[in-house]
Amino acid sequence: MNVCIIILAAGASSRMGAPKQLLLIDGKTLIRRVCETAMDTPCFPIVTVLGANRNIIKPELERMPITVIDNPQWEKGMSSSIKMGLVGAYMTIKEIEAAIFLTVDMPYVNVELINNMIKKAKSDTNIEIVACKYENQIGIPVLFKRSLFNDLLELTGDEGAKKVVMRNKEKTALIDFPEGKLDLDTIDEYRKFVSNYHSN
Repeated sequence: MNVCIIILAAGASSRMGAPKQLLLIDGKTLIRRVCETAMDTPCFPIVTVLGANRNIIKPELERMPITVIDNPQWEKGMSSSIKMGLVGAYMTIKEIEAAIFLTVDMPYVNVELINNMIKKAKSDTNIEIVACKYENQIGIPVLFKRSLFNDLLELTGDEGAKKVVMRNKEKTALIDFPEGKLDLDTIDEYRKFVSNYHSN
C-alpha cells in the first residue's frame, strides 16, 4: 500500500505566543522531529504544509527529502491545509492509496505508531480510516484511504478531518494512543513537557 504522510504545520500558534514549529526538544525543533519520524517510516511522499511564519520555518526543512507546500490561505482554517497537503502529495506521486495526517505538536508520535496504523489499514479491506484514541477522543494521527480523499477535499473553514471520521464510524478502526492526549498548545504545556521529558 502506497501511503503518504501529510504534516499540518501552517498554524500561527496563537495560544503559544511563538511559532510552536520551532520549539526545541533536546536541541531539535518540533517540526524537524516530526519530519524525521515520518522519514523513518516506509511512507512516501512526506508533505509538510506551511503557512504562518513560513519564512522562518522553511529553513528547518532544507536538504530533507520532503515536499514542502505553502498554504497562502492558512488563515481560513484547517481544511485549507488538508487540501493543500493532498494536492502536494498528488503532485509528487499519483499512485497514493492512503494518507496519514500528523501535526507538529504531539511529541509522542513515533514510528511504531505509524507502522501499526498502516498494518491495521492493510488488515481489512472494509477499513477506510484508522484513527487514534485517547481520553475518550478520536483524532490525529489519522489515516484515510483514497476512497475518502474527495470527502476531505470538500471540508471548509476550520473543519478538520474528524468530521469525515465521524461520518464514517462503521469504516473506522481505532488504535489506542494514550499519549495522544498531550499536544503542546501553550507555553506552560511546553515547559511542563520539557521538564518531565528530561526528568524521565
